[in-house]
Amino acid sequence: MTVYLIDDSLVFPDPMHAEPNGLLAVGGDLSTDRLLLAYKSGIFPWFSESDPIMWFSPNPRLVLFLDNLYVSSKLKKIIRSNIFDVRFDTSFHDVITRCRETDRRGQDGTWITDDMLKAYVKLHEEGYAHCVETFYDGNLVGGLYGVSLGGAFFGESMFSDMSNASKVALYFLVERLRSWDFDFIDSQVPNDHMKGLGGSELERGEFLRMLEGSLGKKTKLGNWGL
Repeated sequence: MTVYLIDDSLVFPDPMHAEPNGLLAVGGDLSTDRLLLAYKSGIFPWFSESDPIMWFSPNPRLVLFLDNLYVSSKLKKIIRSNIFDVRFDTSFHDVITRCRETDRRGQDGTWITDDMLKAYVKLHEEGYAHCVETFYDGNLVGGLYGVSLGGAFFGESMFSDMSNASKVALYFLVERLRSWDFDFIDSQVPNDHMKGLGGSELERGEFLRMLEGSLGKKTKLGNWGL
């Protein structure tokens, strides 16, 4: 396998050529056009502050089909209690910042670098990146953000300062996406947390074929809170 070096050209190599760990290419930039092309191609950026920009297309890929979300009896009770105020796209910068600051087991530092934060705020301003927020007593206590293209939502990160706050955000995101005829949430790299919530592993080729079909749907642009 070969790791490709990207120059200023707005192009990516075939994601099927990625290394076994998912690494496909290095270089390029985080412009809106390049990020959108990456997501459309089944590729996403993932790197640390001291690293060059690195682009991944993992195999297998973790996907949450909307009808497969696992909602425990405890979570159902919390949702029915209405203890959280759930909002869309009112605090994007705060959500991505809190995701960046969250300590994660087995992870040293964060992949949400200054440049990544700026790039995704720009995507949000352009109407492609969205967040779901959970508030308790007026305080932001959980949420998630990601990118929307066609019938696919590419989940990037979530945080929870209060038990089940991010799960509540995910539940309401899934409900919203189902009402808009989305197909799936891309959870990217397989992880136990999302598997426990109903995520499924797909071979890269199967994921890319499914993504191509979903991109045929019209993208839901703009602020989802309006």
